[in-house]
Amino acid sequence: MAMKNDSSVIEFILMGLTDKPELQPPLYFLLLVNYVVTVMGNLSLINLICLNSHLHTPMYFFLFNLSFIDLCYSFIFTPKMLMSFISERNIISFAGCTTQLFFFCFFVSSECYVLTAMAYDRYVAICKPLLYTVTMSRGVCSLLMSGSYMMGFAGAMVHTGCMIRLIFCDSNVINHYMCDIFPLLQLSCSSTYANELVVSIIVGTVVIVSSTVIILSYALILFNVLHMSSSKDWSKALSTCGSHIITVGLFYGFGMLTHVKPSFAGSVDQGKSFSVFYTNVVPMLNPLIYGLRNKDVKLALKKTLKRITS
Repeated sequence: MAMKNDSSVIEFILMGLTDKPELQPPLYFLLLVNYVVTVMGNLSLINLICLNSHLHTPMYFFLFNLSFIDLCYSFIFTPKMLMSFISERNIISFAGCTTQLFFFCFFVSSECYVLTAMAYDRYVAICKPLLYTVTMSRGVCSLLMSGSYMMGFAGAMVHTGCMIRLIFCDSNVINHYMCDIFPLLQLSCSSTYANELVVSIIVGTVVIVSSTVIILSYALILFNVLHMSSSKDWSKALSTCGSHIITVGLFYGFGMLTHVKPSFAGSVDQGKSFSVFYTNVVPMLNPLIYGLRNKDVKLALKKTLKRITS
């Protein structure tokens, strides 16, 4: 993909999260701790799933991919974000900016589809337990993940391609800590109508498809649970869905707060604050949510620690 266009702008300056000097030291410390916890948490979960055979199931295969995506989030955004606190001017090249935008779009879309696949997995496990091993075979799981990444890749290519065709000739200061779509569109001195249309179509498709499958899956799960005679079965069924529901709520909740109504005045500044939760806090919380609430993960952690210390 060619990264050159007719723009006079060859680099951008990322303003960062805040321009208030008194907030920069504590924010730098908090985000550095967040980065370390995110990397360690997701790497630990990935290793636990790889090293423990009883976690080699469809549910944990999807969780492995979710942790991989969250780990990639932290590598793409956080180092450059931390640089804005310690450097006078946080400069990113045009090619670097479009690359960051590509991976942002790729991993966001992919995570939507991974969460959708996880909801479908829970539906099959609870509503059709006798057919679970056949329905969620290794081939089906691999196909679902391949499709998730391919759809994410296709959407990211379209977003990035549309961004490259824009002309940037005036300001090169991005009012954000990363190269997001709407802050970049505000800097363009050419028409952004096609870009806004593409964003509406692609984001709308991803959100509608994924949310429809997730809502339908949990509606069928709820219907099935209500018809269970044993309260123990009822409790067990809901407990297996709890972690996923929390993850979906955090991901879509902060995603909507970040990107809804981007044309309103002051919305970029508000979006910056919400996107910290979206790109930094949620990837940190996911391994904690699945680790602290999941007996299988706790058991795998004990076995691994025992293996290391013995």
